[in-house]
Amino acid sequence: MEAVRVFLIAFLVVLLILYFWRQQRSLRTYPPGPLSLPFIGGLWRIGFGYREDTLIKLAKQYGSIYTLWVANLPVVVLSGFHVVKEGLVNHLEELSDRPLTPFFRVIGRGKGVALSNGHTWKQQRRFGLHSLRKLGLGKKGMESQIEAEAQQLVEIFAREKGQPFDPSMAITNSVSNVICAVTFGQRFSLEDEHFKKLIKAIDFVLTATGSFSQALYEVMPWLMKKLPGLHRKAFDASNMVLSLAKTKIEKHKEDNSYHEPQDFIDFYLLQMEKSKNDPDSTYDEENLAQCIHDLFIAGTETTATTLKWAILLLTNYPDIQDKVHKEIEDVLVSSSICYQDLKKLPYTNAVFHEILRSKYILLVGFPRQSTKDMNLRGFHIPKGTIIIPNVRSVLLDPQQWETPEEFNPNHFLDKEGNFVAREEFLPFGAGARVCLGEQLARTEYFLFLTNLLRAFRFQLPEGVKKLNQTPIVRISTPPQPYKVCAVPRHSP
Repeated sequence: MEAVRVFLIAFLVVLLILYFWRQQRSLRTYPPGPLSLPFIGGLWRIGFGYREDTLIKLAKQYGSIYTLWVANLPVVVLSGFHVVKEGLVNHLEELSDRPLTPFFRVIGRGKGVALSNGHTWKQQRRFGLHSLRKLGLGKKGMESQIEAEAQQLVEIFAREKGQPFDPSMAITNSVSNVICAVTFGQRFSLEDEHFKKLIKAIDFVLTATGSFSQALYEVMPWLMKKLPGLHRKAFDASNMVLSLAKTKIEKHKEDNSYHEPQDFIDFYLLQMEKSKNDPDSTYDEENLAQCIHDLFIAGTETTATTLKWAILLLTNYPDIQDKVHKEIEDVLVSSSICYQDLKKLPYTNAVFHEILRSKYILLVGFPRQSTKDMNLRGFHIPKGTIIIPNVRSVLLDPQQWETPEEFNPNHFLDKEGNFVAREEFLPFGAGARVCLGEQLARTEYFLFLTNLLRAFRFQLPEGVKKLNQTPIVRISTPPQPYKVCAVPRHSP
């Protein structure tokens, strides 16, 4: 019996040595990085105290291109402006795919825009851009819808009568209602139960993405499918968003309104009819439902988080807030605001850009996957490798920004006070996968925030010296819950 025990232990040790030897041979193919240990890879260097700057610190030790093994999966991280730009722009085709890991296969289903690849992605993305333009993106029609929603938010804030309140849910609801108007052609009442469930579902999906539960699912999907956890809640929430989308699609088909299209669903149904005899068409109801799913999850969280950070920062920096308000009041005579007004407001433009830079709303850039073998700065990266472009490292790159860790609007101003566009400003990504809704997000951000700053001066609650600027770390990085006082600028 003792001999059997010794044999089994020796056999296990040999297996571990062989595993470790094979892993070390694989390491030679990839850029250097933390030592990869059996089963956990290089995750020991991260531990449980993951922070928003963890990958930036690893780059200081291992270089601007390094490999972080997640169990037995190699992930190559690109850091700093020059390397990220070279990867995303100079290797446009090689880095056009998304990695379809077990978790993201369930969430994305290989359809829609965000988590599809190849012909499906190209066709769905092209249609998305085309339909947004047809719906009036960049024109007065859509801006009027956004401004109407912004005025609704002003009214909600006004009900607080200058007392401390948490603006988070009201902001999320208003931003999500813009997506509702674009996709469904309608907005929801904030008290609508279906709308409340939709907002909760979006939050569930984002909370699970990047969680420990997701990490376990990626490594052991066969086991995690059978176990409860945050991943299961995320899948249920994702299905709920899809179910709502399909209900709205059926309603549009019943109304037969798509021959005079008014929203995204109408335009898509019309395209389906035009393409029904095309064997290469990917226009179908499954892709339409997934596109709506993607628009809600990406479009709600990004803009809402940006606005939450904007209010927090402007409350913490009242002098900057007052200077922005003064410029808006001095320059904008009309009560109505349009996106083109931003060109007349150099200081406001600089502040709004600096908010996006200093409080990047994602943990890192969305991952890519190499479509073929490629060479990047002397490193061979095999086909199928997951690549993380660390956009946060670009926006905090000390070689590009004078005071990267500080909230400093002068990053976007010249000595004469004119606004200066910066190529290092990449919060919407770059290359083939640059954010589909960038123009919509920029328009929402400007119109919502400008309307709010015209109406209120945001102040700290009594006894509070400063709002916490440490983010919550998940796939997105929203601020910690906070309360502010929205003090009316003018009497009714």
